[in-house]
Amino acid sequence: MNQDNRYTEFYAERDEMQSLELSDGIVSQASHTLQQGVGKREIEDESTRYSYTMDERMPDFFLEGHPHLCDARQSVHGGGVDTDFSFLLGGEDGKSSCLHMLEAVAYSLDPRVVKVKAVVLHSCKDVSILTSESDEAVHDHRLRTALMLNVVLEQDGRHEMGFASEQLQMGAEFVTDERIRRIAERAVAQADHLFRAVTPKGGDLPVVMAAGASGILLHEAIGHAFEADFNRKNMSIFSDKMGQSVCRPNISIVDDGTLSLSSGSFACDDEGIKSQCTYLVRDGRLESYLHDRISARHYGVKPTGNGRRQSFRHVPVPRMTNTYMLAGDATKDDIISSVKHGIYAESFTNGQVQIGAGDFTFFLKTGFLIEDGHLTQPIRDVNIIGNGPSALADISMVGNDLEMALAAGFCGKAGQQIPVGQGIPTVLVDKLTVGGV
Repeated sequence: MNQDNRYTEFYAERDEMQSLELSDGIVSQASHTLQQGVGKREIEDESTRYSYTMDERMPDFFLEGHPHLCDARQSVHGGGVDTDFSFLLGGEDGKSSCLHMLEAVAYSLDPRVVKVKAVVLHSCKDVSILTSESDEAVHDHRLRTALMLNVVLEQDGRHEMGFASEQLQMGAEFVTDERIRRIAERAVAQADHLFRAVTPKGGDLPVVMAAGASGILLHEAIGHAFEADFNRKNMSIFSDKMGQSVCRPNISIVDDGTLSLSSGSFACDDEGIKSQCTYLVRDGRLESYLHDRISARHYGVKPTGNGRRQSFRHVPVPRMTNTYMLAGDATKDDIISSVKHGIYAESFTNGQVQIGAGDFTFFLKTGFLIEDGHLTQPIRDVNIIGNGPSALADISMVGNDLEMALAAGFCGKAGQQIPVGQGIPTVLVDKLTVGGV
């Protein structure tokens, strides 16, 4: 902040997005949206004022009271980079589009496939941020493409649905034959799994969390509690634990906005702070919260590049970028073989988390029983219940197979949705409550 305790920031944005949905061989929905505008934030002591305009020229009244920023008016712009969406549509007949290719591959994988719905989303966002702490604006160009697939399989009059998706910061190069086949295979495999799966008996059991997809539990049950605004307001269970041991010394957790192509990455955050990698937990000890400018000022530290917002209509708040646990020494087989009786959690759907207490409930979509150190019966319809800090402390083995989840991920907070990434190696949680039959 300035020495006079006042800070002013202009955030300009141009965000263009197109999505297509294919169902029963026909593109049934299509949308193309463009939003652009400028947000103005003023902070003085503990007060924050925010306003925005859709007039990118920033009229004089919007700059009133800040003559030192007036000359930089042209530096803050909404991008204006031409966006090519033609790759979404394919050839002249559209049959070579990524959606039709996804559909064709899904039907070819299993004769039980009776329905396919595929969605492609592509967006191009350009942002510029100018603050009272600098004479020059910073700029960022953010591409994002996602493919999502739902399939329905029918067997003996019974139907099961599978879903898979991937999302990265890429344009047309995102769509490859390999990616299309992988998404289709995962969706079909999930539906096939559900035909064979049973609901196991519940109880307090050891749970092996699968690499990659289980990162959603790390994000929701633990990651939000590291965001500095929750800690500044004493709403997080970690509010008084800075520098203390919160888990075993073989565990380190980072939030990294610099990962190439990952959903939560960017060159600078939405306050103009350069993206960086922040250790939240290093060797078992809590080392840092995730800070925006306001929380960094409160704690007397530097911002960590985690001030994020959905659009120019919103104020930035501390948010995760790509949150993941670093790899350990154990192999996946070592971890599974160490469990006499437990479950292997493979994919999740809906979950609920209480930030203050850290209590969470997640619904396990697919997984397996572990019996005598081996994966056996496929399972389904299982709730996993626990407490974030306790689950973190109960992780006893960490795999050497760190994997970032590729699924299209968005995070909601303060009424704002933003893209994020998460990852985790295979880990063993010694005890979680498994809600089965």
